[in-house]
Amino acid sequence: MPTNRDYYEILGVSRTATADEIKSAFRKLARQYHPDVSKEADAEEKFKEINEAYSVLSDPEKRARYDRFGRAGLGDMGGAPDFSVHFEDIFEELFGFGGGRSRRNAPRRGRDLQMAVQLTFEEAVFGVEKDITFERDETCSTCRGSGAEPGTNVSTCSTCGGRGEVRQVRQTFIVQMVETVTCPKCQGRGQVIEKLCHACGGRGLERKRVTKRVSIPAGVDSGMQIRLPGEGQPGTNGGPNGNLFLAVDVLPHEFFQRKGEDILLYLDINIAQAVLGAEIEVPTVDGKEKLEIPAGTQPGRVFTLRGKGVPRLRQSGRGDQQIIVNVEIPTKLTPEQRELFEKLAQTLGASPRPQGKGFFDKLNEFFGG
Repeated sequence: MPTNRDYYEILGVSRTATADEIKSAFRKLARQYHPDVSKEADAEEKFKEINEAYSVLSDPEKRARYDRFGRAGLGDMGGAPDFSVHFEDIFEELFGFGGGRSRRNAPRRGRDLQMAVQLTFEEAVFGVEKDITFERDETCSTCRGSGAEPGTNVSTCSTCGGRGEVRQVRQTFIVQMVETVTCPKCQGRGQVIEKLCHACGGRGLERKRVTKRVSIPAGVDSGMQIRLPGEGQPGTNGGPNGNLFLAVDVLPHEFFQRKGEDILLYLDINIAQAVLGAEIEVPTVDGKEKLEIPAGTQPGRVFTLRGKGVPRLRQSGRGDQQIIVNVEIPTKLTPEQRELFEKLAQTLGASPRPQGKGFFDKLNEFFGG
């Protein structure tokens, strides 16, 4: 879920924290909330939040702009969650060694993918079933994931004995240290392939274009993400697939604008309708609706059509449609119209009256500007 919490608060460090302190705080929280190990329901969201904060505060340029202007100053430089970080990688980076066979061969979740999905204004308001096409890795259909050319031999690596790792002794000034590194012969597979699969080059995976029908819920807006569980990259060693995140981008409408769950419509009426009143038809996302314009309507008056706005996401009910009226002043008159206005002018006061607040001031007050 989106958050506006302070990045320093997220990592639990002060605004004067050093780069090492920030890195240490990130590592501690990453171990605690990584989705591969944490059992908390919101672990994935917390991990993304932690990752986003670290991606900004660990970059000197981003951090300087954030300190000065906040999130607004980052623009397109903002933190982008790295969905590929695994607990095993953090563990190895922290302590400088792996966990042997159990770690190398442990099930690991696949990477998450992200793609943009473009919606019309109406599709975002009412929801839509949409076909999306994207690319991801899938098990190679030729070698069935083994990485070996069909009919050739796959043998246990003689160097690591199938563990995928070997131990190396490193002498320091004080003590002798033993560390575990990836086997140089089998590159961590634990097996030696006689001949690599011609289709996938030994990866065991092949790139494919996938088309999925996705249900977009009513009420989504630009900047939101839709999570499709299990539609990301495949896991390894029997681990689960990653997720696919759809970044929503809503196209602008010809005359509707959105403000939260309300829809705004700026409507021009002529001077006669404003003075005398009229019953008119106005567009809504549900079709045309009748609107009563009372006599003496002033520019900037706002009319509300209840329940004609955007459905509340994952809730019942809808917002409203706000209609902001502007009185259109004619710039060209026929001789007959001019004569009528001149007669009208003789009956009206000629002295202008100063206003305390203008048209746009009133609009800003109404919409919380």
